[in-house]
Amino acid sequence: QVQLVESGGGLVQPGGSLRLTCTASGRIFTDNTMGWYRQAPGKQRELVADITPFGTTSYVAAVKGRFTISTDRAKNTTYLQMNRLKPEDTAVYYCNTAGSPRIVIASWGQGTQVTVSS
Repeated sequence: QVQLVESGGGLVQPGGSLRLTCTASGRIFTDNTMGWYRQAPGKQRELVADITPFGTTSYVAAVKGRFTISTDRAKNTTYLQMNRLKPEDTAVYYCNTAGSPRIVIASWGQGTQVTVSS
């Protein structure tokens, strides 16, 4: 029953920035590790960043130092600040629960397209 809505994507030049927003219809950010995923054309969906209910963050090496995940638990919202974007960051970005094993609470949303190109 939890719905996830991603927004904030767009077309940017290499080196540019975007801030993605994920809003949930239920209180899942308070009690669960949340993550941002991305899926590039011809590639599998991959986790790029996550944040625990305590605020501990993790990033894949490809985005570490450039992306920052944060939450506003009162608003059931998670953000992904993306700086110094590269063409290889081009993908559809999704939010959802994260972890191993991942606790499935919500289905995948439609995602938001990020395109990095000159």
